[in-house]
Amino acid sequence: MKIKLAEIDTKEIMPGYHGKLIHTQNMSLAFWEVEKGAKVPEHAHINEQVMQVLQGKFEFTLGGITNTYEPGDLVIIPPNVSHSGRALTPCKLMDVFSPTREEYR
Repeated sequence: MKIKLAEIDTKEIMPGYHGKLIHTQNMSLAFWEVEKGAKVPEHAHINEQVMQVLQGKFEFTLGGITNTYEPGDLVIIPPNVSHSGRALTPCKLMDVFSPTREEYR
């Protein structure tokens, strides 16, 4: 199956996070355009997650440890581990979730 990101409608999942979402049987991919200063509140979920910064600088806290991530950096978020984030600049991020992130459908 061929998918063109340009043809996927954007959803604002939380304030400042505009995502193009793709769901398969076992995973979800999210391509985010994030406004400067937009925050993801601390939360945890059953999904394993991998986040990659494509553009910009993103501050991310995982299990109480905060780091700044830049293009090419990835972070692996295990299931049920608290995490939060904040865009230090306008950002483009890609998230992969397994299993599928049903609440994003």
